[in-house]
Amino acid sequence: MAKNPGAKPRIGLLGTGPWAGRTHAPALARHPGIEFSGVWGRRPEAAAALAAASGTRAYDDVDALFAASDAVALALPPDVQAPLAVRAAEAGCHVLLDKPVATTVAGAREVADAVEAAGVASVVFCTLRFAEPTARWIEDQAAKDGWFLGEAHWLGSLYGTGSSSAYAASPWRREKGGLWDVGPHVLSVYLPVLGDVTAITAVPGQGDTHHLVLRHTSGASSTATLTLSAPPEAAEAALTLYGTGGRAELPRWDGAVDAFGAAVDALVTAARTGRPHPCDARFGLRLTEILTQAETEAARGAEERI
Repeated sequence: MAKNPGAKPRIGLLGTGPWAGRTHAPALARHPGIEFSGVWGRRPEAAAALAAASGTRAYDDVDALFAASDAVALALPPDVQAPLAVRAAEAGCHVLLDKPVATTVAGAREVADAVEAAGVASVVFCTLRFAEPTARWIEDQAAKDGWFLGEAHWLGSLYGTGSSSAYAASPWRREKGGLWDVGPHVLSVYLPVLGDVTAITAVPGQGDTHHLVLRHTSGASSTATLTLSAPPEAAEAALTLYGTGGRAELPRWDGAVDAFGAAVDALVTAARTGRPHPCDARFGLRLTEILTQAETEAARGAEERI
């Protein structure tokens, strides 16, 4: 993976917000198999502070960070992330993307096409696919046949009464809501187990809530209720599968730092072997296509009821 054979892969970080500071930077700083090559952010003072706290250096010029890195991790709003990921790939850097890759199909496709044209590796960080207990569970369920139904609800309380979450200040989350923020998590479980989505029904609920009914290539169906506006007392994330073997519930997981470290390992492996990871940029594009269709269906249903 490294541009200098024999050296540790150098991975830089784009982004300085709460997600970068709490997950990406700590995981990169403590990862024994890589060199944390630096931090770039849209606010230079924030980049300098995060770099100092992480034992690396800050870059004012993102292209300079690309030149000093073999790969970059991105912790940015999706539609800021996408064009920078294209630039990183064109500079020869492997890319560790956040979900969603972009909130437009065109933006996500540009990333996937750039990655393929440059011949670099890509991984989209869907937490459940990399957190140890959930990743193992997904692999086990995907190996089984006979699933006919999935039921999921992700009731985040980011905008619930009394919430003090640092993520509530995120403009893109405020605009796009739970469909785009937590929807990728649910889809990242359903797709490898039940197959790609072939049909979608979506209706809006209270606040940013969306209710989805999905049909999959396996013939199974699934449902998902997604929101960031649940009362804190009702906040919960759960997913259950039903089939000929009974029912299986997604296990609990703790934290994202270790999961992000596993995503770093996945990117390094994909870059070294040349074998695409299942959660690559093309998978990220598919998530954006599904969420875009769901958003369109929900908006159409809302208009018809007016």
